[in-house]
Amino acid sequence: MAQEDQLKKIAQQIVDTNKKVQIIYGFNGTGKTRLSQALIDLVAPKPQGGEDDDTLGRKILYYNAFTEDLFYWDNNLLGDSEPKLKIHPNSFTDWILNDQGQDLNIIGNFQRYTNNKLTPKFNAEYTRLDTDGNKTMVKAFSEVTFSIYTGVDRPVGNFKISKGEESNFIWSVFYTLLEEVVSELSEKQENRTTDQFNQLEYVFIDDPMSSLDENHLIELAVNLASLVKRVKNGLKFVISTHNPLFYNVLHNEFQSITKKRKQWRLVKIEDGTFELKDQNNDSPFSYHIFLMSELQSAINNDQIKKYHFNLMRNILEKTSIFLGYKKWSDLLPDGSKNPYITRIINLSSHSAHAGEEVAELNESDKQVLRFLFDHLIEIYGHNPIERRQSG
Repeated sequence: MAQEDQLKKIAQQIVDTNKKVQIIYGFNGTGKTRLSQALIDLVAPKPQGGEDDDTLGRKILYYNAFTEDLFYWDNNLLGDSEPKLKIHPNSFTDWILNDQGQDLNIIGNFQRYTNNKLTPKFNAEYTRLDTDGNKTMVKAFSEVTFSIYTGVDRPVGNFKISKGEESNFIWSVFYTLLEEVVSELSEKQENRTTDQFNQLEYVFIDDPMSSLDENHLIELAVNLASLVKRVKNGLKFVISTHNPLFYNVLHNEFQSITKKRKQWRLVKIEDGTFELKDQNNDSPFSYHIFLMSELQSAINNDQIKKYHFNLMRNILEKTSIFLGYKKWSDLLPDGSKNPYITRIINLSSHSAHAGEEVAELNESDKQVLRFLFDHLIEIYGHNPIERRQSG
């Protein structure tokens, strides 16, 4: 079966499950974004004869990698203006910004997860000259500039923010929109300020946690779960993530609606096919077992890469919490007394460039990872992977 056909089948499986909230865990590269697109196409297929973004929006609202395509930078490096993040016009941003006037809430949500001094500013309507010298009108709330407020009268800036901050800003726009949609749908239909969400059936959210530290990540998960639990009108949520901590927090937050939720793990098999596995019986901290399974496969096939040290540290952090240790380094063979092991885990877990994650390792480094993995198995007193497979 072709990959796209298989993803369509999995999307149908999600729809047929018919739960208020479904959480999907999957490693990066397992097809979560492609699955979101398959679900969008299933719930709200594009009409023949062309695209209709409003029609798509009425049945499903989504946040994924394609959402960021609505925002793009106008650097104007040859002009005298400063960098601007432009917003591609669409009915949702027009409604949340122009009709609902939620720009201050967007700014507040953004600063909550980044820096309370880093301040976005939306433009007012103005006219500008195009390349031919003709005047063109620039709509209000179609551009954003960013400045730092340091307590003085005038802000410092404007400047181009980092990619992580940009992703968080886009999430803040979406989350503010989602808050308003939930509030709108809680009203009787005749009392709503718009009818464009009356047919909304699904909200799909894929990995909304770019560049967040653990505290902010937990806060985001708690806030999102609280918003989902407020929904009373039958709106359904599908949330996918590659982050074990984000998944675990959502797992705990949705404990009170067990009968209305479903948990999955999206797996990309070696032959390139996909499978959506039932994960409802997993404990809240069980995803370190999946990471261990990934490491064991790399060790068995002699495919150890630099990023596997990142997985090892993730496992150590989660396992230390699970077993009640104060520090992840307490799980190392000699505790914190072995500077070489601690250093190689730290260095390999904080690469400056994505390309370093697949860098080749020498044999001694690989042996360290094998040694750490075997030691972790000893801590359990058995191999949890084997127990899970046999249980």
